Amino acid sequence: MRNLVAIVFALLVTGCMVGPDYSRPLVDVPDRFRYEERDAKETANTEWWKQFRDPVLDWMISEALANNKNIKIAVANVERAAAVLMEARSPLYPQIGYGASAARERASEAGSVPVPRVVPNPQSAYQTLASASWEIDLWGRIRRLSESAQAELLATEEAWHGVILSLVASVAGNYIQLLGLDEQLVVAKRTLATYAESVRLFEVRFKYGQVSRMTVEQARSQYETAAVGIPQIESQIAQTENALSILLGRNPGPVPRGKTIYQLAVPAVPAGLPSEVLTNRPDIRQAEQNLIAANAQIGAVKALYFPTISLTGAFGYASADLSDLFKSPARVWSYAGSFAGPIFTGGAVTSQVKQTEAARKAVLFSYELAIQSAFADAESSLVSRGKLFEQVQAQERLVRANREYVRLARLQFEGGYSPYSTVLQAEQQLFPSEINYAQYRTSLFISLVNIYKAMGGGWQQEAFEGKKSLLPNG
Repeated sequence: MRNLVAIVFALLVTGCMVGPDYSRPLVDVPDRFRYEERDAKETANTEWWKQFRDPVLDWMISEALANNKNIKIAVANVERAAAVLMEARSPLYPQIGYGASAARERASEAGSVPVPRVVPNPQSAYQTLASASWEIDLWGRIRRLSESAQAELLATEEAWHGVILSLVASVAGNYIQLLGLDEQLVVAKRTLATYAESVRLFEVRFKYGQVSRMTVEQARSQYETAAVGIPQIESQIAQTENALSILLGRNPGPVPRGKTIYQLAVPAVPAGLPSEVLTNRPDIRQAEQNLIAANAQIGAVKALYFPTISLTGAFGYASADLSDLFKSPARVWSYAGSFAGPIFTGGAVTSQVKQTEAARKAVLFSYELAIQSAFADAESSLVSRGKLFEQVQAQERLVRANREYVRLARLQFEGGYSPYSTVLQAEQQLFPSEINYAQYRTSLFISLVNIYKAMGGGWQQEAFEGKKSLLPNG
């Protein structure tokens, strides 16, 4: 027995793991972003949404992180992956079990072979056994499977981080969109009230013969044009509120507001290097863990080329009389070792190896694609923010010019120097310019949200580790 233990120990010490060890593939990473802002600041790893300085938004994100169903699904997936890892590691240790049985049997005395008189009929049998088995992981098959399961667990955790990142960005983006729609509704209703007053005044003037019916109908047409847009905006508001409610883990319904779209503070543009994007973004880290798992699967399958060595043993008691079951004469035991390996499998093992190698190639390309997509997201978000900032400034100037245009057109009309069509033309330009101004400002804030999402940031890792109270139960 001592010799057997010594042999097993020597095999474990000298055992190796077949298959390739993982090393991070070389990826062509750009040196810098083409459209990075000069005044970018180190803010990517902070709770960036607080830079909007809207307490209602802060509250919404806390609610979403605590109650969102996708977060709960991601947590459950992590728990499941942890259990799979535990199962994958269990064969590294001896498997110990127990069993007990009791039976009573009577043989037929009318059969072709009579039961001897000295043999009791019926008979009883009692047995208790403790069993143990152990597969010696000489070629590293179990360790490779454990390595793969651990990588899959880490990939699932990164998917959780990705859900957190996307959830916060979605809540912030939908809330900003809602504030923008609110402002569009304010503009539309204010414009409608102005047009309604114009219709009333022109109807009075028409009554006294000061203006023609055409002027009245021009004003009425302008009023109805503005009225058509209000139900559409109100519908978009209701839909956005419902989307936000779902993100908060609630049933669809209205949601509170804090500041207006013009009162929100403009967050700083986050600074970042391309290499930091690789380490910050959960989707890239998840793709790499998937690559590690696929790489380990190759070794696990290659180990099937080699024999398996297993040890089994049992110890217990067996007796025909229950009162004698645990006495020394009733003791039974056994131990054995097995050594088995393939000689000819018709290409089955080779086929499995080729499948895992092909799967690794696919995962490698997915990893490279995730990196390229991440840089594209960051670049697109940065250029979008820069161009939208220019659009907002130009649109603000346009609104001021149109307001002055309307004021002057009204003065000229009241003074009899120009027809009402001039006022109509001026107001027709002002209304859409104010709507567009609210839309561009909304898009500017959403582009900042997209930048923070594209940069990844390390704050969701801190949330995962419980360093900040972003998730339920710390």
